[in-house]
Amino acid sequence: MSQMVMDDEQPAPTRKIIHIDMDAFFASVEQRDSPDLRGKPVAVGGGSERGVVAAASYEARKFGVYSAMPSVTARRKCPDLIFVKHRFEVYKAVSRQIRDIFEDYTPLVEPLSLDEAYLDVTENLKGMSSATEIAEEIRARIWEATQLTASAGVSYNKFLAKLASDQNKPNGLFVIKPAMGPVFAAALPVKKFHGIGPATAAKMNRLGLFSGQDIRNQTLDFLEQHFGVSGRYYYGISRGIDHRQVKPNRERKSIGAENTFFTDTTDFDTAWSFLEPLIDKVWRYVDANQIKGRTVTLKVKFSDFRIITRSRSGLAPVANRAELTAFTRTLLEGVFPVAKGIRLLGVSMSSLGEKDHPQAEQLSLSL
Repeated sequence: MSQMVMDDEQPAPTRKIIHIDMDAFFASVEQRDSPDLRGKPVAVGGGSERGVVAAASYEARKFGVYSAMPSVTARRKCPDLIFVKHRFEVYKAVSRQIRDIFEDYTPLVEPLSLDEAYLDVTENLKGMSSATEIAEEIRARIWEATQLTASAGVSYNKFLAKLASDQNKPNGLFVIKPAMGPVFAAALPVKKFHGIGPATAAKMNRLGLFSGQDIRNQTLDFLEQHFGVSGRYYYGISRGIDHRQVKPNRERKSIGAENTFFTDTTDFDTAWSFLEPLIDKVWRYVDANQIKGRTVTLKVKFSDFRIITRSRSGLAPVANRAELTAFTRTLLEGVFPVAKGIRLLGVSMSSLGEKDHPQAEQLSLSL
């Protein structure tokens, strides 16, 4: 992270950042392509007892149905919920259409996922002076090309642009001007801050930090004492300060694969048999792309949905598939015996790099 100004005076902003977030993207694509689904509560994902919601339409969200929710819970919240199978190739194709529109305005596009991205339009290819006008034009072009709606946030940094895009969802636009930034951040509950997850928000609450203003009232030393290097980031964003650049190529953090069992298992051999094809998938990608990684991580989700991870790092990168297999097996052996059945296993490699340069953007492989 670049050096951060450590006083309450906001430096003169020089950048114009847009955050575009497609509205209920997967579910909206399904409703677009199947008119009989329009206006109805739709969930993309497995509708079986062991399924998980990958995405939910706004009609479903009114009932409290959200992504990553177990399907049984979603059905309980919304008995009329309609499940549809995912079509990731279709979503990728639509995402590419949208990305092409972005690149008509700026080469500085940082995708976060298939359905959202940052754009730095400070100096743009259209020569337009207003980032708000660019955001409006992009939203109109997305609708024309895909018949899908997008929400946009416009501000002078990434943190505030991301927050802004959530303000008028769906199909809305919100602008946080330089004079508004510090005030907006100060009034926001910490749980709404992008980059502060539930566990960190709970820790902040225990320390008496419930809003951006509460964070702002603390010294940098206090925040670094309790949150380590992240304390410096929190110190800045509570003041509306974020110097992160929009990076077209984001550093990849890990490469992994995971799978959910049809039936929970407490048997080691059964669990291992499920892990082996995941190891194959990870190593094939690593080997084909000449990626090196030093850390192997095992992910385990139990029948009560509790998740644990176990990792092992070496001084040198993992040399071959046999070594990846050995590390993974050792990690799995450390988990057994288990008190509850296992419903999901995953394996990943991190601390990645190629022969010449770091990899770009995090990638997760699923089976």
